[in-house]
Amino acid sequence: MAQTFTDMPLELLREYRPELVEPDGLDAFWADTLAEARAAARPATLTLVDGPVRALSVQDLRFSGYAGDEIRGWVVRPHGDGPLPAVVEFIGYGGGRGLPGDKIAWAAAGYVHVIMDTRGQGSGWSIGDTPDPHGSTAAYPGVMTRGIHDPREYYYRRLYTDAARLVDVVRELPGVDATRIAVTGGSQGGALAIAAAALSGDAVAALLPDVPFLCDIPNAIVRTPSPPFTEITRWLSIHRDDTAAALHTLSHIDGAILARRIRVPAFFSVALMDDIVLPSGVFAAFHALASEDAAIEVYPYNGHEGGGSRHWARQVAWLDARFGVASGA
Repeated sequence: MAQTFTDMPLELLREYRPELVEPDGLDAFWADTLAEARAAARPATLTLVDGPVRALSVQDLRFSGYAGDEIRGWVVRPHGDGPLPAVVEFIGYGGGRGLPGDKIAWAAAGYVHVIMDTRGQGSGWSIGDTPDPHGSTAAYPGVMTRGIHDPREYYYRRLYTDAARLVDVVRELPGVDATRIAVTGGSQGGALAIAAAALSGDAVAALLPDVPFLCDIPNAIVRTPSPPFTEITRWLSIHRDDTAAALHTLSHIDGAILARRIRVPAFFSVALMDDIVLPSGVFAAFHALASEDAAIEVYPYNGHEGGGSRHWARQVAWLDARFGVASGA
């Protein structure tokens, strides 16, 4: 964790609105990508997991993501038929869906909790089960530069598509109230939550990203001292003639650009001692929202861990109020 503030003062962060250039044809790029994925999709499957978590139902989920690739996840929910509101959670960089029962807090709070595995990751700090079967041109170790020369080949095109496809699937799950679906996640998971909300239209009813990654990327790659953003700077230090192509690709997945499409209620968090996701990137995405109901919780003395369990309790109260969930029910 950083020991000092890693970015500009809070009063300047609250005014920070970078002039990021949106690539031509961005909406068509994503519409075509999602149409291709939906055309290749097969029916999702749910399998009950027999394990030590008995007070909740835990199911193994398999659904079709980018190009029809099988993506895995967990569905954790209270016993009963519902319908209940759902929280879809995406995982931070290097992590996977974990083991069944690793994440039970949202279900314990009365929500259907859907956790998406992360293709090609899941070996850094939590286990995953989903491969990324697509190759890449020369890349720096990690996933940040896989296919970075071309938006159609970029790794995060595949991962963002998985996230949007999961929203499609959750709307059809038994026992889910399709009008009350929220998306959340920390760091990379926060970036995926922003992408899912931006690309899914009114299918997502609320957005709760924590210290979201992949926002205001042109600034982040020259100012962030820590990985994973440094994967890109290291790649560019070798591929000296490819800066323009890489920045063009990255503009297709920048959360501070995609956030312009989000009109639903949103609750962000930011940590001012974060040296992995600079606070300026979080504020850039927050200020880009088109939502009339948006709030950001600031944790001045925290690093990338953000607000931890204290912030989760605030998220529950915030989402309960918007979804009409009675406290203690």
